[in-house]
Amino acid sequence: MARPLTPLPTPQQSGALTPELLGQFIRAKRTQSGLRIDDAAALLGVAKDTLSKLERGHHGAQLGTLLQVLNGLGITLTVEAWAEGESDDWV
Repeated sequence: MARPLTPLPTPQQSGALTPELLGQFIRAKRTQSGLRIDDAAALLGVAKDTLSKLERGHHGAQLGTLLQVLNGLGITLTVEAWAEGESDDWV
């Protein structure tokens, strides 16, 4: 018999979003939904290996695949608008 799935807590974001942090959000949402990785991958239409790489923060994921997984799990990624002419501190 398969061992029980333990839901992971939702990670806290205190700075810039990184692939690793995004992967933690994906894994937390999947486990909180009670989905094993192979079942989630099948439902999301991606390979198990692809989902595993995303959850581990692999830097080689394609944006379309990442968005497909986020949308499928009900995770919203938000981009905030900026004011034109606003100072760009990073430039």
